[in-house]
Amino acid sequence: MYIRVSLFGQLEGILDYQITQPSKFSNMVKKNPPNLELLLSIFFFFLCSWISLAMAQNKTIPVNVGVVLDDLNSRSGKIWLSCIKMALSDFYASHANYKTRLVLNTGDSKQNVVGAAKAAVDLIKNAKVQAILGPVTSMQAGFLINLGDQVHVPIISFSATSPSLNSLRSSYFFQFAQNDSSQVKALSAIVKDFGWRQVVPVYIDNEFGEGVIPFLTDALEEVDARVPYRSAISPSATDGQILEELYKLMTMQTRVFIVHMRTDLSSRLFAKAREIGMMTEGYVWLTTNGIPNELRYLNSSIISSMQGVLGIQTYVPQTLKLEEFMTRWKRQFQQDNPTIIDASLDVFGLWAYDSAFALAMAIEEIGTATFGFQKTNASFNSAVLESFEVSKYGPELCQALSTTRFEGIAGDFGLVDGQLQSKNFEIVNINGGGARRIGFWTPQNGLVKKLGSSANSSIFSTPKRKLGLGPIIWPGDSLSVPKGWENPTNGKKLRIGVPVKDGFTELVKVMKDPSTNMTDVTGFSIDVFKAAVEMLPYALPYEFIPFAKSDGTSAGTYNDLVYQIYLGNFDAVVGDTTIRGNRSLYADFTMPYTESGVVMVVPVIDMRNQNAWVFLKPLTWDLWLTTCCFFFFIGFVVWVLEHRINEDFRGTPSHQVGTSVWFSFSTMVFSHRERVVSNLARFVMVIWVFVMLILTQSYTASLASLLTVQQLHPTVSDINDVLRNGDNVGYAENTYIYELLKQVGFDDSKIKMFQSFEECDELLSKGSANGGISAAVDETPSMKLFLAKYCTKYTMMGPIFKAAGFGFAFPKHSPLITDLSQAVLNVTEGEVIMNIENKWFSVEKNCVDNSNPKVASYSLDLASFRGLFLIAGVASILALIICVASFLHKHRHILMRPDDSRASGWRRIQAIFKMFNEKELSSHMFKSPQQRDGIAGAGDEVNTAASPNNNRPESPRSYISNHADFAEQATPSTGQVSPEIVSAVDHEHAITIARTC
Repeated sequence: MYIRVSLFGQLEGILDYQITQPSKFSNMVKKNPPNLELLLSIFFFFLCSWISLAMAQNKTIPVNVGVVLDDLNSRSGKIWLSCIKMALSDFYASHANYKTRLVLNTGDSKQNVVGAAKAAVDLIKNAKVQAILGPVTSMQAGFLINLGDQVHVPIISFSATSPSLNSLRSSYFFQFAQNDSSQVKALSAIVKDFGWRQVVPVYIDNEFGEGVIPFLTDALEEVDARVPYRSAISPSATDGQILEELYKLMTMQTRVFIVHMRTDLSSRLFAKAREIGMMTEGYVWLTTNGIPNELRYLNSSIISSMQGVLGIQTYVPQTLKLEEFMTRWKRQFQQDNPTIIDASLDVFGLWAYDSAFALAMAIEEIGTATFGFQKTNASFNSAVLESFEVSKYGPELCQALSTTRFEGIAGDFGLVDGQLQSKNFEIVNINGGGARRIGFWTPQNGLVKKLGSSANSSIFSTPKRKLGLGPIIWPGDSLSVPKGWENPTNGKKLRIGVPVKDGFTELVKVMKDPSTNMTDVTGFSIDVFKAAVEMLPYALPYEFIPFAKSDGTSAGTYNDLVYQIYLGNFDAVVGDTTIRGNRSLYADFTMPYTESGVVMVVPVIDMRNQNAWVFLKPLTWDLWLTTCCFFFFIGFVVWVLEHRINEDFRGTPSHQVGTSVWFSFSTMVFSHRERVVSNLARFVMVIWVFVMLILTQSYTASLASLLTVQQLHPTVSDINDVLRNGDNVGYAENTYIYELLKQVGFDDSKIKMFQSFEECDELLSKGSANGGISAAVDETPSMKLFLAKYCTKYTMMGPIFKAAGFGFAFPKHSPLITDLSQAVLNVTEGEVIMNIENKWFSVEKNCVDNSNPKVASYSLDLASFRGLFLIAGVASILALIICVASFLHKHRHILMRPDDSRASGWRRIQAIFKMFNEKELSSHMFKSPQQRDGIAGAGDEVNTAASPNNNRPESPRSYISNHADFAEQATPSTGQVSPEIVSAVDHEHAITIARTC
């Protein structure tokens, strides 16, 4: 909006109101009738203001600035020049009090470097411009930068985007446009997001095109994408030359192209690509922002040839300020250029507006009275420039431009090291008649669907399903993501080299039919490769070519075979090829499809009948010791529980000890004949018998296994044992195992080569002492295959060396590596690999797996039975506690009798122990059958405790005599029995007799 800042402008507004709204103005005057004094005051006030404004305008300082554009009469030239003029008009309309006024001096570059240089020289020499806006292209800017550096005139370009301009390192060059290097991160993010591994840049062969290529290559390498080829197209290339380059691209595998050129050349490129079928399904075309930014200038036929292209476009925030400017500019441009219909602004026009605005602000900041040039003693590189003068305020103007900050039409304006800071980019998909936004790229979050949201792609997301962008329509109206490469269109099959060998043919076997001269390749490795190819989502034609001489023998080692890929003789190598570090220098490998490691196969011997003490092996020493301790412990527990009530556990001390131990040990074979009569003893025995049942059954099973199953022990268990013993060792022909054995320290005379399984078996059977070998060393798959035939004679030890396993080799950075590696993982994780292994490795169906020597111990340890022993121990201790507590409670009157001088505590304890060793007369085991039944007939005799053979009750005096020890406790001094004790004993004895009768 134009802002009226002068009082004259306010008066003009009042007059406009009177003319446009006369009735309302009359009413206003009637309601507020003016007086003469007021009118005179207003008149003199306006007159003074007008005079002051005129005097201020006469004091403004004109500053000449130059504008160098391509063809001022062209559409783009007129658009950009109109933006510059409108910027100055808006600036001074809003800053009428500023003293400086920029005066534009235009120059036409005629769309070439010489014209741009001529225009700039003319502006500096004749118009004495203090700064130059332009030129348009990066090539033109390159010369003008040197010129501005010599005469201290700032060069401000709003359309030159090449990063190579920064290499000139001039403090007088300002790039008010986004540097092309700022968008390479967005391009590499797209490549990474879709998992493409190879990208071909297609760029214009000039400073503009070449400047971004180093930055683009580095950004692609950071995401593991390779640039196998660079397609440079001359700016003056004919249609035939463009077609020739496109046909060259068609013969390559890569189908991902990044186009970096202006629209005049890119429109021809895409038209020819569509003509020869390169805009169909499977192709990927990415463009830098130079093409989408100018897409509105292209006609519909050119846009139709770009269907499915993904492009990077400079993001300009849609603000009210921008919308208002676009409306005013379109109205003004249409008035100035009525012949141009439907003109539209691009981002370069917005940058041109902001550039002129920033220049006017910086010049005003200097605020000098006059801007001029002065002579200098500096010598110029050109005779033409020797007559030039140097701008006096060039350094101050550069400093002011560097610190200028404001909110421009195209967003926040700010420079760092003379460059406009790049912000966000739009990702667009060209479909229909224009570009459709599918997402954004931001330096903070990468690819996002909406600004302000974080990246939502997961590390586990597959390359075919990405969440960072919206739906994309690819070339050929395809919705599926292109894989990024294809086989060459000439139909050439992959030439796959396979090894030729005499032995180990189960892995790879090459047979040639003499009659048909056809070669048939089979084997485990071949089947795995075929299964992986079948899992690819596309067809992969190939042919197997034996790596052999003319006579059919092998043409070299596996290292030589892999090196053929580097030489270009083979496109891949399939077979039992180990992934090795030295081989990875010349080729890349897929994920391994076999087990890793190098193992050693040695003979085994049976150790079954060579040990006289084999019967002790079923149990470990700690289990034997624990079992023996429990035998004595259980015997003691049963004696404690039974000896007072069971005649089987009575007798002399030695007899009781022998009986208890015999009873406990006899439970091991369940041959005990002694009875247990107490419930506590029965409880303990139930648990102990259960423990012995499990222990004996386990012992029997383990012993039977030791005596019947083969106990195969390897003759040697380590490769160093073979080396120390000075024995011979064998390896397979044409393998790298020989080098490993040499590294270990084996002498050549101790290393023998074998070519087949049969020869290896013969050498191992002879042994090192008879000219054979003590061990055969090879990789795990080969030795497993060998053991499948000779499993009863040999065993496998190791791995003894590290190895990555077998893999398929391809050229470095081949796009097939990723897809085939994923296919190999799918094969090895499913049932397919099991079926293939059963087909080639299970040679003898009845052969048991002998991949590991049978040297594992069959002994049963204590840990297996600790639960049972714990239960038995707890039950036994609990029974002891109950028994002792019951006994002490029953005879507590002995321990709790009030102490006197005639009885000591130790004597009472001795009496308790002696009483515990005697029979318990109240037990039913010492009663007659009638007493057990509770019946006493006439003439029946009562069983007493005097003697088992005497049926008469014991008299009180006799009872006291039998317990003399206890009596002596009561009368230690006199030796006589206390009357109280006799009375107590008589009382208790009477009660006992009464109970028994």
